[in-house]
Amino acid sequence: MTLCHPSAIPLAGPLADDRPRLLVLRALGLGDLLAGVPALRALRRARPGHEIVLAAPTALAGPAVACGAVDTLLPAAAPGRAVPRTLPWAAPPPDIAVDLHGNGPPSHRALTALGPRRLLAFAHPGTPEVRGPRWRPDEHERERWCRLLRFYGIPGDPTDLALAPPSTPSPAPGAVVLHPGAGSPSRRWPPERYAAVARGLLERGHRVVVTGGPGEEDLVARAAVPGTRALAGGLPFPALSALVAAARAVVSGDTGIAHLAVAHATPTVTLFGPVAPALWGPPRSPRHRVLWHPGPPGDPHARVPDPLLLRITPQDVLEALDAFDGRGAARA
Repeated sequence: MTLCHPSAIPLAGPLADDRPRLLVLRALGLGDLLAGVPALRALRRARPGHEIVLAAPTALAGPAVACGAVDTLLPAAAPGRAVPRTLPWAAPPPDIAVDLHGNGPPSHRALTALGPRRLLAFAHPGTPEVRGPRWRPDEHERERWCRLLRFYGIPGDPTDLALAPPSTPSPAPGAVVLHPGAGSPSRRWPPERYAAVARGLLERGHRVVVTGGPGEEDLVARAAVPGTRALAGGLPFPALSALVAAARAVVSGDTGIAHLAVAHATPTVTLFGPVAPALWGPPRSPRHRVLWHPGPPGDPHARVPDPLLLRITPQDVLEALDAFDGRGAARA
């Protein structure tokens, strides 16, 4: 098997060297990748003979394997949510390139620089040669990418989100998982409020685990009251996936762990602000409860928690958790 670049990571075992390649750009975070799973699976079904190469951060190799639609991971990342300037490609041009990263010239040009035979992407005035569908800012993320593919004759199901149960045992089966971190301060509910939720859960007799990614150790320390278990620093994906899959519920902001819980059908209470759940929320289900105070859209990159997010109280979260029965469904 000849890799498309020496840095590429094979995920699906040896592949024939004569297979055409389909390159997908989605060099974002865990939640972004999981929201893109329906589109990735649609591509897999539509092009079963292609090697599907996902350009994404190396840390996403685990979830890329779990989704069952990716053969190779091509390491690619940029600060924030920016587009990588170049993609490490050392092979003949891909047969098809798919832009699941954005809707503008930077991502278009990163892909066209590789000379693909065909580019699937949204239209943009800055790249008039790309004849794709119109971008809609009011569209849910999962539906957006399936609609892009439908424009090109590839059907996709936005609800095709489920991940297989992990084989790794959970470090805390049956616990309520609290995750105070998020990719930007505007989406981080204060850790002191998570601490108040933790105390309420402990009083109700629940096991409580507080998790956080790399660099979120302080948030975890401030939320993890005595009696809880702190798992800071970022669990390896197999352990995180197992923890979430076996949890009684997951409480978090609009961030990757919420999408992982949805993929494992684990009950969630997700706190939204500044971005509305209509754009990034879970599918409608008794297992998923959204806390959101409608209002003018906020700045998702602000350095302080969004005012709409701060309107959510610890009591709101505890009441949402109390509404679940023992199987994670909402009580009538």
